[in-house]
Parts: sequence; C-alpha cells; structure tokens
Amino acid sequence: MSNTLVQDLVDAGVHFGHRASRWNPKMAPYIYGKKKQIHILDIRETVRGLLRAKKYISNVAAGGSLVLFVGTKRQASAAVQKEAERCQMPYVSERWLGGALTNFRTIRSRMTRLEELEEIFSSEEKLAGYSKKAQSTLSREYRKIHRNLNGMRAMNRNPECMVIVDPNKEKNAILEARALGITTIALIDSNCDPDMVDLPIPGNDDGIRSVELIMSHLADAVVAGKKNIVVKNEGKDGKGRRGKPVQQPRPMVKSAAQIAKEKAMAEAAAAKAAAALNPPEEEAETAAAEAPAAAAPEATA
Repeated sequence: MSNTLVQDLVDAGVHFGHRASRWNPKMAPYIYGKKKQIHILDIRETVRGLLRAKKYISNVAAGGSLVLFVGTKRQASAAVQKEAERCQMPYVSERWLGGALTNFRTIRSRMTRLEELEEIFSSEEKLAGYSKKAQSTLSREYRKIHRNLNGMRAMNRNPECMVIVDPNKEKNAILEARALGITTIALIDSNCDPDMVDLPIPGNDDGIRSVELIMSHLADAVVAGKKNIVVKNEGKDGKGRRGKPVQQPRPMVKSAAQIAKEKAMAEAAAAKAAAALNPPEEEAETAAAEAPAAAAPEATA
C-alpha cells in the first residue's frame, strides 16, 4: 500500500461517508467506524478497490475497447468531463438519456442530427435561408443535443466498461449496463448498494476533491493502457502481425499406392493426348500409304 496514495485520499476527504441514519447495511464491510453520527469509510478498502479498478481498466484500454465515464451530479460533472477528455474516452456529464446503451441506434441518429446542425451554423449562407423564428428553434435544438450528447460523439459502439459516480444517482445507467453485460466501476458512498456494481470503490461521492482524485487515477490507468497498445504494435507489419520469418512448408511424403495411381493417370492422359493429335481419318490414310511400300519388298524377294 502506497503511503503517498493513502495520504492523498485522506487529504481529499475520500473517507467521509453520509450520516449514519442514511446508510445502507450492505456497506458494513467497507465502513471503519462512526464519528459524530457520520460514517467513516475504511481507507484500506478504498485503496484495494481503486487498485483493482485501475488494473482492470488499464487492461480494457490496452485491448482497444471503450470506457464510458458517467457522472451527472454537480459535484462530479466537471471532473468527469475533464478526465474523460484527457484520456480521450466518451463521457456523460449532463444527463443520462434513457436507452443511451440499449437503444444506441436511435442515439446515433441524434448525433447525426447534431452534425447537421453544426454544418448549418458554420455557414452564414445556409443560416440566412431560415427565418429568425426557425433560427431560434434550431439554436435551441442544437444547445439541447450538444449538452446531452457531445461527450458520446466518439462512441461508435457500446463500451466494455463504465466508470460511474454515485450509482444511486445513475441507476438508469447501471440497469442498462447490467442488461448488456457491461462491467461497471463505481465510486460508492455509505448509502449505496455495492451489489449493483462489479468493482466498487468505497469513497465520498459528494466531495469535489474526492471525485477529482478518483477520476484522475482512473484516467491515468486508461492512458497507461493506451501506451501499452503502442508498445505491442511496434515491430508489426501493416496488418498487425509481427515480422517473424516465414516457415517453409514441409515436403509431403507420398505412399507407393499414390505414386502408382499418379503414374497411371499420367499415362492415360498421354494416350488421350496422342489420340487427339491423330484422329481416325488420318490413321486410315497413313495405313493406305504404308501398304504399297510394304508389298514392294515382298515382290522383289
């Protein structure tokens, strides 16, 4: 256990939980004690969960898969957007749209609409073709779609892993991920249900510094995983294969029966070719020409 990591977690207030009256009994294994009616989370469990999550998320990034960051509460929105953009992964920081994963085809169509609106607003000539009322309507539509879907523009397929802040707040995202079999990593407080996520990280999900620190460590793991992709691809050709020497095929040993069969087939093919070169009419003419020449020696004798 790194003393520096533990000190950073304590300084950020990751160990502070909710009031004891609001706790979830399933969080008992992650709670160290209680002080002034506020639960204190076990920092050892936080470090254990964080290291386990970092190892898994690094492997996911090294495999070229996507990691979706989700945090729509005010304390987590800015940190989620900042760290997701730093590691170049999709994110949802404003509002989780129902069906963002289970109805992904429809969400992609709305992203296409976002690109169309951006093309309209980028050209003054196209924008001038609309009335002021139509421009106001398009502007309102653009702001709404951009606010909700801008972070998911680079997501062309479902992610393999989701990083979530406060599962109680993002319960719809949790349910969709479970329905699709997507692994979930979540920062859970003392009022959350750890059974709803695959890799829980017990910690304060209401503190800005706490959320920023956890998201920063997970984003660092994603960046490290992407670097492993570059290292693995070194020494490979354009098709992603390593430049190993090509092995020559082994000579095939034929049996006596196979050799005899091939010889018979070759003789039959030669006879067929000879017959094709000497048709029956030419054979008759040749025989008629050779008959007097054969009779002449007999007469002389």
